[in-house]
Amino acid sequence: MRKVTVIYSDSQDWKLKDGVVEVRTHKGWIKICYRNHKQLHRYLYNGWSLSTELRLKLNGRKVIIYLTFTKNFEVAYNPNNVVAVDVNENNVTLAVFRDKRLCEAYRLETGLGRLVISYAERRKRITRGKSTKTRSVKKALKKLRGKERKQDIIYKTARIIEELAIRNNAIVIIGNVHRSKKKLVGKTRKSTLKHRIHQWSVSTLVDTLNERPLYVVEVSEAYTSSTDPFNGKRISSFAPSMIRFAVRGRKKIRVIKIQLRLARLSNGLVMDRDVIGAINIGLKYLSSDGRAMALPSTEPHEVWVKQVSPHQGLTPLTELKTLKTI
Repeated sequence: MRKVTVIYSDSQDWKLKDGVVEVRTHKGWIKICYRNHKQLHRYLYNGWSLSTELRLKLNGRKVIIYLTFTKNFEVAYNPNNVVAVDVNENNVTLAVFRDKRLCEAYRLETGLGRLVISYAERRKRITRGKSTKTRSVKKALKKLRGKERKQDIIYKTARIIEELAIRNNAIVIIGNVHRSKKKLVGKTRKSTLKHRIHQWSVSTLVDTLNERPLYVVEVSEAYTSSTDPFNGKRISSFAPSMIRFAVRGRKKIRVIKIQLRLARLSNGLVMDRDVIGAINIGLKYLSSDGRAMALPSTEPHEVWVKQVSPHQGLTPLTELKTLKTI
């Protein structure tokens, strides 16, 4: 049986009360009883308001009800405080500025790129030589989709960014990933790489941040990863590097490998490319003339880059002084 979605755009045609959704039909009003759960109660009794739209998805004998809630937030921020966000394939790097001064840097190891590749290979093995309409293949793909945790990682990453922004009374500055994604897809000819770019879900992170009580500003991220933040000149080359550290889990110890691309800057510091990108994104907003130039008040030699996991919040896995003098 085909799935059908019914949308009510006017609240006069439906009502929610006493554990029942009432909808107007051509045969009059009908009642649909729904199951209560904690998330619904959280929105109903914590200052949220129902929107005028109701969506019903008919799936066989089941009816799935989609309710939309809205809430007005007062967003307070200091324009000189910034949480700059640089979104990459396997990590999200954050640079925190207070009073236009670089104070903290975080590298969130999302692993989304590796996750996309892994699940793409699994889907390929499941469908090899078989039709996707086969019942066993459909069941296997549905089970695989249930295990993929991209949305979970994105929401936890957004929660960490929100926590930093609220803690520092700051604006969230992020690269214009929508434009960059379209440009990158247009340049790419390889279908597998295009699939990976679409599946990274970087635009989903931006949309999730826009739904939070935050002031979010998107800036161009052109040349932010390849420009020296202290003199504005182009960085000539990056040296590949890899670090390994152990993380204790519930049952065993895991070894995490992180690939870095390090550059020697004009003032004798060594910085990772992703950290440079996050700093330049913040400076693009903070600089009055729009140039990505480091301000005199920034002191990067005092800043440690903290490695964190989206699943463990802001508790650092380790601290790396990648902003160091050589």
